[in-house]
Amino acid sequence: MVKESTLKCVEDLIIRYPQMAECRDDLRAAVEAICESYRSGHKLIACGNGGSASDSEHIVGELMKGFLLKREIKGELAEKIRQHCGDDAQYLIDNLQGALPALSMVNQVALNTAFANDQAPDLSFAQQLLGMGDEGDVLLAISTSGNSTNVIYALEMAKVKGVKSIGLLGHSGGKIKVRGLADINICVPETETFKIQELHLPVYHMLCIAVENEFFGA
Repeated sequence: MVKESTLKCVEDLIIRYPQMAECRDDLRAAVEAICESYRSGHKLIACGNGGSASDSEHIVGELMKGFLLKREIKGELAEKIRQHCGDDAQYLIDNLQGALPALSMVNQVALNTAFANDQAPDLSFAQQLLGMGDEGDVLLAISTSGNSTNVIYALEMAKVKGVKSIGLLGHSGGKIKVRGLADINICVPETETFKIQELHLPVYHMLCIAVENEFFGA
């Protein structure tokens, strides 16, 4: 169960983007899945190609530091910093922010190019997930077409590793939806790539806002 104020973030998104009402159930399911993963000590892993690769990086930036909230360092963590960090402790406490563990698979340039050169370019995301995906993690797989081969292979590996998966897709959902590769499909109601991307951004902003509220909100 998550806070009512956390799920309200879905409704706030729909007020701003009424066309997203058809995705309400999947949006709520995605929020709940990510919150459950974090609550059990796991992480979010994101991937995509092109603009969706940029989105993957953007998402990590919103989760790993304060987004709308300051996420102040306090309590047991603050005490540990005071215990171990001496004269630097207060500076760290004043400037660090609470983090929600998140990784993007698009920025591993050396690994991705080495694996592409030596093995198979379309398996680079799957290889990373094989290495760092843990049961209970969440994979956020972004594909405007729903047909991206490397994303599909990553979703298949997610099933192998026990990683919960969310597809952020266009209206048709492509092969990802048809083949049931993702546990949750958010199929935004647009068919042109740039218009799909224009809805993906507010969707993942909402996910980040909701999860931040769950763990750092009042």
